[in-house]
Amino acid sequence: MLRFAIVGCGHISKKHAAGIEVVENAELVAVCDTDQQRMDAFLRDGVKGYTRYQELLADPKVDVVNICLPTGLHADFTIQAAEAGKHVIVEKPMALSLDDADRMIEACQKNGVKLAVVHPNRFRPAVLKLRERLEAGAFGKLGHANATVRWNRNDAYFAQAPWRGTKSMDGGVLMNQAIHNMDLLLWMMGDVEEVTTYHATRIRKIETEDTSVSVLRFKNGALGVLEAAITLYPKNLEETLSIFGETGTAVIGGPTANWIKTWRFADLTDEEAERDIQEVEKDPYGLPGHQWIIQDMVDAVVEGREPIVSGKEGRHVLQLVLACQQSAEKQKPIRLDSLE
Repeated sequence: MLRFAIVGCGHISKKHAAGIEVVENAELVAVCDTDQQRMDAFLRDGVKGYTRYQELLADPKVDVVNICLPTGLHADFTIQAAEAGKHVIVEKPMALSLDDADRMIEACQKNGVKLAVVHPNRFRPAVLKLRERLEAGAFGKLGHANATVRWNRNDAYFAQAPWRGTKSMDGGVLMNQAIHNMDLLLWMMGDVEEVTTYHATRIRKIETEDTSVSVLRFKNGALGVLEAAITLYPKNLEETLSIFGETGTAVIGGPTANWIKTWRFADLTDEEAERDIQEVEKDPYGLPGHQWIIQDMVDAVVEGREPIVSGKEGRHVLQLVLACQQSAEKQKPIRLDSLE
């Protein structure tokens, strides 16, 4: 039995609690928040509440700390947990800088604990099927890819929490909303070599960008386009991931990227392709992504391996976000291996 504690009892923490509840060999034993009222919703028999983080870390019953705090706090809270001998699941993005990400990874390695980053979209049925096709070589030589996030995050969303939309605690549309789709893009296409990005804050009254467009060159020679915006009226329009290769074309989309929209491969008949599409449509959401992440942490501890979405994987997509931001700021292409 692995015993979990949730730090930060805001909106996303509910998904963590629900995942812990259904995962075998996982148990919620503690929560922590400076706001007693927020914490009360999680308290029940066997779940202890803390208003001081250091007191929670001193609790010998806690094995894993799930950090559900504003991004700017992730690094310090992760490092403190690692130094207390606790495994860590940290919400995305893992940090706002590569220095902080490296400190987090180093602290967990030094103290012999696991670090997992919440990028749950990897476990969607359509995404897993796309990954299978890539691993089978069904695309042949990869030509280009496209990642699109056209969503709405209105003024009411940012008014719910004063840290949202700030540079010091949150980040913009890439760091906060599009990072999941960017993680999928990297998982499918491999490392990015160079990026050119344009940012704008067109509609939302925030410190960071609300619209972003990038052109990518991958190390394998393929090209990519990344478009992200939170200005769509009146609600979310689409999240799409498209992969194009010599012998395959695949598009996953919908309001969230859960449905196969196009599925054409040289090694599949039309009937076989349709069967894949119908299989996903029977259950496009699958198990909740946070449940996957929590189950994987339990398995990683038992099996003595790294989590599937490890700190290294979380750093990978963070590096791309930061390169895009730096390109927009400096108004020039940025090579990821020279990122400042």
